[in-house]
Amino acid sequence: MSEHVVDVSWSRGEHEFTYDTYSRDHEWRFDGGITVPGSANPAYLGNPGPVDPEEAFVAAISSCHMLTFLAIAARKRLVVDSYDDHAVGVMAKNEAGRVAVTQVTLHPKIVWGAAEPAADVLDRLHHLAHQECFIANSVTTEITVVH
Repeated sequence: MSEHVVDVSWSRGEHEFTYDTYSRDHEWRFDGGITVPGSANPAYLGNPGPVDPEEAFVAAISSCHMLTFLAIAARKRLVVDSYDDHAVGVMAKNEAGRVAVTQVTLHPKIVWGAAEPAADVLDRLHHLAHQECFIANSVTTEITVVH
């Protein structure tokens, strides 16, 4: 169907290479020419400025859900003026006892171009978006939408 390529680069630089001293800073280069600085989460000795993989994972889930929701709304001729989400991921031990992002909760705030759809219609739109989201279909993380 499609292939998605990202180049990830890290180098030791002038840091010692011990667990407590090596830099976690790296770069993600996307095929569109954008470079995003990355690091580990500060809890894992990373730099707090760049994006950490767990944040990127939560962002990918939120973004995919939003894009799928917008596509479904557009096909149903429901006009959306804006969509903002406050997505929250939780790391915990999974069923295998390994640390993972086990839950992501999406909190979308949607401004409609006309009257807001009824609650049951909105629930159905989010359900369909979840079912069709490529990222949601690729992970075992529990994804909840609170609207």
